[in-house]
Order: sequence, then structure tokens, then C-alpha cells
Amino acid sequence: MRVTINGEERTFDAPITVEAMLGEIGLEAKKVAVERNLELVSKSSYGDTAVEDGDKFEIVHFIGGGAPEGDDDDPFEVAGRTFKSRLLVGTGKYKDLEETARAIEASGAEIVTVAVRRVNISDPGQPMLMDYVDPKKYTYLPNTAGCFTGEDALRTLRLAREAGGWDLVKLEVLGDQKTLYPNMVETLSAAETLIAEGFKVMVYCSDDPIMAKRLEDLGCSAIMPLAAPIGSGLGVQSPVNIRLIKEQSSVPVLVDAGVGTASDAAVAMELGCDGVLMNTAIAEAKDPILMARAMKAAVEAGRLAYLAGRMPRKMYADPSSPLAGLI
Repeated sequence: MRVTINGEERTFDAPITVEAMLGEIGLEAKKVAVERNLELVSKSSYGDTAVEDGDKFEIVHFIGGGAPEGDDDDPFEVAGRTFKSRLLVGTGKYKDLEETARAIEASGAEIVTVAVRRVNISDPGQPMLMDYVDPKKYTYLPNTAGCFTGEDALRTLRLAREAGGWDLVKLEVLGDQKTLYPNMVETLSAAETLIAEGFKVMVYCSDDPIMAKRLEDLGCSAIMPLAAPIGSGLGVQSPVNIRLIKEQSSVPVLVDAGVGTASDAAVAMELGCDGVLMNTAIAEAKDPILMARAMKAAVEAGRLAYLAGRMPRKMYADPSSPLAGLI
């Protein structure tokens, strides 16, 4: 009996179930999700689902793409869940999984984005993200990084829910390889389908207030406009648009993509954003652990500055010391 698993042909001499197949490969069922002939296989049916000649399987897992600290009096809420930290971080681009775990801990983040990718069936003993970043301690936010069609995004998130049971997800449907700007037509369609299927969707989008409002009206749990192109480090390029999106929204608004350094994160928070999501700015810093600490402080400082209310801008000087009694 010949089957294809993650693009590789495998042969089995006797009848076998999906559960037994995973065991032969050396994979833990609880850490992966399985798609058979483009149909999701539920974990509960692994032992009852027979593998048939010619079947094509996709087996995926999550990859990197201290107790969190924060202000108990100013929690961040999304999709009915409460968090202390307003900094969300990605798990990709680090030199190894150990550095990933250390950076996340230093950032104080409670929500981490994870990509869904094929398991390496040739080396099933390879360490997995779950071995370093405990999903019982951190909230995994499966995302659709690398998806250029709504259909691919839907398949990815359905597999993600099966793999870990998470219904809080981050949707991104990219428009082209050069800019990685969102394809808003595909994004709107995919968001509508996901919400109908019970997903709680945090959505990467353009900084267009009109599109952001449409996504909220569809029922998205959070709006995540880009600050600048993904991985560019350019910082917030359209502060007016970001502020308009925040003012019109009744769901959380988080800047996603384009942050380069701590001051960029502070600017986003001073605009009133509910949080910031970043990956490259930390992972590609010369010292990722130190940058993670800087980003944690910047997000907290920016939030405090927004709540405090900045002084009005003035055209001319206004001395801080009184002139009365001057010698």
C-alpha cells in the first residue's frame, strides 16, 4: 500500500490506521494535526480511520515563525479573554528554539503567534516549539503566515484548531511576495467564513479605516493594521489612519508589522492602540533578549503616556519656572 505523506511516498505492508501510522513515523498524535485527501481528520478518530492505498496526507505542527508581568488594573481583553501584557510576539527567525523561549520570557508576552507547517517526517525526533514554549503557560495564536489565498488560510486554521484546540487565531492573507501587504478582498471573505465556523479572528489588515470597519462589522475579535510592511522595521508610517481606526473601533486595535525598535512600539501605544505585535524587531536585534526587555518597557511606557494624556503642542516657548519674584 503506497501513500503520500507531506509530499513523500511511504509504503506499508499491512493495513494500518492513522494512529498507527503516526506511531510508525515517530510522532505524538497530540502535537500534530492530520489532513487526509484535503479532509481534516479529527484526533478522536485517528484510531478508527484506516489508511488506504493512494491516500495523501498532510501532517503539520506549530513552529516558531516567567510568569508574565503587567498592570492588573489595566488588563488587555480580546475575545472574552483577559491578559496583563499588551505585547504580543512572534516565534520565528530566532537562531534556535532556546533563544525563542528566552526572548518570549524577557518580553513578558502572554500571547505568541505560531506558524503551521509540515512535520519533517524524515526526522520526527526533531524538537518542536511546544517543547520549549509551553502552550499551558502561553496562549498560542495560530496564524496564516505565508498564505496568499483565502482557501489556504482556511485550511491552515482548520488544521491548527485540530492540532491544539485553539479557536483564537490570527488571519492574514497576503497580496504579493514583494510587499506582503494584505489582500483585503480575500481577507474579508476568509474572515466571514472563519467567524461562521466559530473561530475568534484577530485580523491583519491594511491601515484603511473603511476596510477596518468592515472587518469589525463582520465580527472580527481584533483589528490589526500594519504600521509598515512586514519585517521592514520602518515604524508607524500612517499615524493618522491608525488613530482613526482606533477611534471608530469597539474591538481591540493592535499595530501589527513594521515595528523596528522600542520607540516605534511606544508611538503605537501613544496613539491609543490596545497592543502591539512584533517578531522581526526582537528576533533580528543584535541582542534579542535585551531588545525583548526594551519592547516590554516601551509598550508599558506608551500605554501610560496615552492614559496620562500628553501636554498640548505649542508654537512658542512657555517657561516652567514662574517669572514672579525673579532676581
